[in-house]
Amino acid sequence: MGPCINGLYPLRPAKNTTTALSQLALISVQAIPDLWHRRLGHPSAATLAHIEKQFPSLCKSSFSENCNSCRTGKSHRLPAQSSDNKSSFSFELIHSDVWGPSQTISNYGYRYYVSFIDDFSRYTWIYPLMQKSDVFYKFLEFQKMVERQFQTHIRKLRTDGGGEFINNKFKTHLKSQGIIHQFTCPYTPAQNGVAERKHRHITETTRILLIDASLPTYLWVDTLLTAVYLINCLPSPNTHNKSPHELLYQKPPNYSNLKVFGSLCYPWLKPYSSNKLSPLSYPCIFIGYAPFQKGYRCLDPKNNKVYTSRHVVFNEHQFPFKHLNSQNSSTNSYHNPPPPLLLVPTTNLPTAILNTTTKEFQNTTSQPSIPLSPHSNTQSQDVSVSQQHSPIPPNVVINNTISNPHHSSHHMATRSKTGHSKPKKIFDLSHVIHDAEPTTYNQASKSEHWRAAMSQEFQALQVQGTWDLVPPNPAQNVLGCKWTFRTKLNSDGTIARYKARLVAKGFNQEHGLDYTETFSPVAKIPTVRVLILIALHFNWDIHQLDVSNAFLHGKLSETVFMQQPPGFQDVVHPTFVCKLNKALYGLKQSPREWYATLSHHLLNFGFKISNADPSLFTYKSGSNQLYILIYVDDILLTGNSKLEINRLLTSLHEQFQMRNLGSLANFLGIQTSKTSYGVLLHQQQYATRILEKAGMHNSKPVATPLTCSTGNSPDCSPEFPNPHLYRQLIGSLQYLTLTRPDIQFAVHKLSQYMHAPLNSHFDDLKRLLRYLQGSTSIGIPLYKDNLTLHGYADADWANSPHDRKSVSGYCNFLGKSLISWQAKKQSTVARSSTEAEYRALASEAAEVIWIRRLLEDFHLPQLNPTTIYCDNTSAIALANNPVYHARTKHIDVDCHFIRDCIRSNHISVHHISTNDQIADVFTKPLPIRRFKFLCNKLIAEPQPLV
Repeated sequence: MGPCINGLYPLRPAKNTTTALSQLALISVQAIPDLWHRRLGHPSAATLAHIEKQFPSLCKSSFSENCNSCRTGKSHRLPAQSSDNKSSFSFELIHSDVWGPSQTISNYGYRYYVSFIDDFSRYTWIYPLMQKSDVFYKFLEFQKMVERQFQTHIRKLRTDGGGEFINNKFKTHLKSQGIIHQFTCPYTPAQNGVAERKHRHITETTRILLIDASLPTYLWVDTLLTAVYLINCLPSPNTHNKSPHELLYQKPPNYSNLKVFGSLCYPWLKPYSSNKLSPLSYPCIFIGYAPFQKGYRCLDPKNNKVYTSRHVVFNEHQFPFKHLNSQNSSTNSYHNPPPPLLLVPTTNLPTAILNTTTKEFQNTTSQPSIPLSPHSNTQSQDVSVSQQHSPIPPNVVINNTISNPHHSSHHMATRSKTGHSKPKKIFDLSHVIHDAEPTTYNQASKSEHWRAAMSQEFQALQVQGTWDLVPPNPAQNVLGCKWTFRTKLNSDGTIARYKARLVAKGFNQEHGLDYTETFSPVAKIPTVRVLILIALHFNWDIHQLDVSNAFLHGKLSETVFMQQPPGFQDVVHPTFVCKLNKALYGLKQSPREWYATLSHHLLNFGFKISNADPSLFTYKSGSNQLYILIYVDDILLTGNSKLEINRLLTSLHEQFQMRNLGSLANFLGIQTSKTSYGVLLHQQQYATRILEKAGMHNSKPVATPLTCSTGNSPDCSPEFPNPHLYRQLIGSLQYLTLTRPDIQFAVHKLSQYMHAPLNSHFDDLKRLLRYLQGSTSIGIPLYKDNLTLHGYADADWANSPHDRKSVSGYCNFLGKSLISWQAKKQSTVARSSTEAEYRALASEAAEVIWIRRLLEDFHLPQLNPTTIYCDNTSAIALANNPVYHARTKHIDVDCHFIRDCIRSNHISVHHISTNDQIADVFTKPLPIRRFKFLCNKLIAEPQPLV
């Protein structure tokens, strides 16, 4: 009992009663695991440990450190572990990474660069890129440089997991070379930390150099290369305070000739000028060290020309771009990129030439894209790079032209002087043939797409070892070369890719000197149609293949020399010529060499060459059948065995650089569309392009290609003033007839006047284009029908008013599908309609015999004679019996040929009504009603699939 206070006995609670009660409440639930861990929102173990200190009686088992929800929701990257594994020698491990895209396209058209860093010395090589896909080719170039210049091999390559490094092409090459490819885990850049940190160092130095000299950002490539060179010369704690240059080359770098980047300089320009009175120097800007010359690179900001010279006077305290920027701040003219230039790596020279240089110079040439330090004690020859790296901008050429006008002795104003040409009668085609595709290097170099295409083509040529650079010799027949450009389209008309191709000017070759045999077969278009029709009949898939740089796979047996490619001249040896090792496009023997290489591979696989068409290869093993058709570098493959097709594709991909374009969609410009009845072959895109080029895409359509009166009488109209235009359009239309038999006769008729077209002929051509305007989507239908061959032959006797020669026409069908046709003027004058019809019958019989041989190669022989329909009873009688002998002695060869075909049961000739003679459409212009009646049996409109 406690003390009494004022009659009351106060109760004094024990100390820590509240805490004890709280602990009791917690203990009451301690049997439920993780309850408080969840109540408190899954706190960390450290937080729970702090709570435990406040409540010592709380059981630890009431919260678990193995909570699955925590592991799922709180997963994060583990701390990066530092690696102590350092390479013991150079090129044991190479780090690589790609930087970009740059927000500013360089003056050379680059947007990326790839770095290769030696783990032992930390020496860095930089290769500017136009696109990421060029990384593989740059690695091949880097690898070749290492092997040749340092007599060693790369052991390991460490990269991130980017698609430019992780692809079948890269994987196959590294595996074949025995190089171990180490790549990082996803989202773990620290595993490629050397390359990542080097990027930061390079970009920081580049940024500082640009800011210090106030240079425009489009010069970032020159600045980048200079920054890399300086970094390679600087000591670093990572290399025990030695420079990468010293560790790699076993000697310290030479700092004596370094100059302030972006400073004012005055190069000696006498080697660049042929005028003895012109200035010997101009104020320029120092933008780096020549990569393969012991000199400085100096930029003339007025014309964007780059000069390389050893004789340069520097003012390292003045920076011209600071003055230019302040002076042109309103227009910012010097910050606009100049005309795009192409900086290209030096072609590897033959060993014999490399041995003539010093060992030190060999070491410098091992860096294709790295500026090297000039040496003052070397009297190297000054070589102009302005022509290789800095094509004169278009405005400079124009100014030079205007500054030297031709002064005439009189002041007569003529059309040629005023530029006002005589008005053309045909004004709606005055703008014709405007092509978006460039025709010259200067035009293409202004486009980023075409620059990238040229760069990709050049790199492919380098990888293939297409040529060696050799000194020129007066006895050599040096061929020129040029770039050709073509836009590849998808089946829907959108642009698939830009294709640039380097073509040798083979028309200057001399027989017996740099070429001998030239023949090479290409697929006949009827063979293409038959192949597609047979695949349709048997429900076979058709694979479309494209060989990249096909001709480069052919090896030359002759010695051929060629000039260096425009825009890609070698920096060290700009006057050297290319000694070709591979067959290049444009050489007379290139198609033959490529065909020999590919056919040799297919024959080894088990194929046989078709007797009817040497471009068709057939394969039969048991019940397995494969057929492959070659048109230069475009290939069609079909067959009944997917296993054998895959085996063949694997074999081809291992031997050639080849793309599988998937199912047949667009072959040689011929589009294939699936329809309810089978397949439609058409050239809608090509026809539309012809009309757009001709300015006739908005013209009013007509019902027939020609009027019935076309060519019926001699023409006295004046000559057409632009025969080149006429020939160009006829040439385009001739290719369109591959799927347009309805215009075959019209094109045949108008092509007879290409040597000297008249205005009336051009009027007929415009009518043909108007007919085309209303029928661009028409094509040849291929039906899933029987494969019985039959044909039609007809002739129009003496229809030409100029020479009275007749026109032969024929067409052949497999089932209901048209596979071949022809309209052709006979070579001699026929003295009767019977003779004209018989000559047409002989031409048709020859075509039928060839198709029968072709079908035998497809293992589809025609068991019965092929029926040929003719509407001339006298010609049929002459074919079956030796009648009219006295009047047919001069066509005795045709008589014996047809009769021999009939006796051999190859053909049989039957009569058909003139109204049903389909071949009539190939011999003369027809009225609208009859023309449409016959064309409905030849052509069709697209029909959607049901």
